[in-house]
Amino acid sequence: MSFILALDQGTTSSRALVFDHDGNVCGVAQKEFSQFFPQPGLVEHDADEIWASQLGVAVEAIARAGLTATDIAAIGITNQRETTIVWDRRSGKPIHNAIVWQDRRTASECDRLKSEGFEALFRARTGLVLDAYFSGTKLAWILDHVPGARARAETGELAFGTVDSWLIWNMTGGERHVTDPSNASRTLLFNIHCGEWDPELLEILRIPPALLPKVVASSEVYGETAGRFLAAHVPIAGIAGDQQAALFGQLCNRPGMVKNTYGTGCFMLMQTGDRPVVSERNLISTVACKSGGPTQYALEGSVFVAGAAVQWLRDGLGIIRSSEEVETLAASVPDNGGVYLVPAFTGLGAPHWDSYARGALFGLTRGSTAGHIARATLESIAFQTADLLEAMEQDAGIPLTELRVDGGATSNDLLMQFQADLLGVPVVRPRVRETTALGVAYLAGLAVGFWRDQAEIGQLWQAERTFTPAMERGRAAELRSRWNRALERSKGWELP
Repeated sequence: MSFILALDQGTTSSRALVFDHDGNVCGVAQKEFSQFFPQPGLVEHDADEIWASQLGVAVEAIARAGLTATDIAAIGITNQRETTIVWDRRSGKPIHNAIVWQDRRTASECDRLKSEGFEALFRARTGLVLDAYFSGTKLAWILDHVPGARARAETGELAFGTVDSWLIWNMTGGERHVTDPSNASRTLLFNIHCGEWDPELLEILRIPPALLPKVVASSEVYGETAGRFLAAHVPIAGIAGDQQAALFGQLCNRPGMVKNTYGTGCFMLMQTGDRPVVSERNLISTVACKSGGPTQYALEGSVFVAGAAVQWLRDGLGIIRSSEEVETLAASVPDNGGVYLVPAFTGLGAPHWDSYARGALFGLTRGSTAGHIARATLESIAFQTADLLEAMEQDAGIPLTELRVDGGATSNDLLMQFQADLLGVPVVRPRVRETTALGVAYLAGLAVGFWRDQAEIGQLWQAERTFTPAMERGRAAELRSRWNRALERSKGWELP
């Protein structure tokens, strides 16, 4: 058994990757699934479709690697975080569509909790800000809006989980209801200091404890797959939320090391060691992982819309046919022509946390073209990342020396060079860009002895390309100043 299977369940697709002992990808499969937008600001998934798509690509990836399930030493699961699922323990069926992390339906509830003076308590216990981004208020909404759900939750008939819990429940045939600290720390219900569900926060949000999964380590054997799924009983041995998995996969294992993942959103994490850093600039403290030794923490900033803005160019405006075309279109103009896109389609994340901001295009003239809009879209990703990094450096008191990057958009050289130019530090792209899946593969492999220790893993990371800053700092400052003007005009567009 010389391979690890990583399941990477993302916001728009389910993926599966098979890794060998050297961290090489031997087989990969991916399938997009449906996105539901019942009303503006609301985003849902079909949890059954998530499970079906994830199982399908797992089987396909193993086959593409020329293997069978008996060749797999362990399975690791990494997932979109905060997305909230509630299901019937007996039937295994969800009682409502999954409410996605992007969904803003509970913004007013978060406002109410803030007005009642609970924000400091939640911040102190969970490391999070009171925002609709996180799972707790989504879970409360489901219990309040599905007839009979709250009473059934009280009697233990229902189960709550983020996507990792949902997948493990299904893969083990309903035998295991678990999550790890990296996912639990995204719920507004978990005390990151003592590593347990917090009774006082559960009471405030009226969440019955019987709903909750058991919190286990990020790297240990939780159970085995039911034989009917992969035709073998394969150990499930690693769990991490997607961004924490990427931090682990990028070998950011010392305080001050930073990675940024460019996916549907943008997620920057700085490793802070075995203690959480309290942010004064609207970033969040989160659990990085728990693997063997003390719990490791990270400082995080989240951008809600990054790659999703490129999807909007494709699906909403129709100015590109595939996401890959955006680089060519953006490169058809020498600069943004004064055009700025603020992609606040579902509000603004860190460090602004404005649920009522909305997307806006500024600086349009008769000379503006599709190329300028495409370039402004790519640049908006880099601008938002620069905002995060500035806040992170100030909070941690550690100046950045390099930024390690991963995610689909890192294949866009124009974006990566612009990012380096804005930040004024090298942007390093690894040889293996599948760092989210690789990170959870490492966690699973460590649990079963596939890799001896983190020192052995550390020898596997290699840089593929380093983007060196080439822009004058005055020019970068001017661009960021104009971005900030656009940003301020997009805030508070929707009335509470």
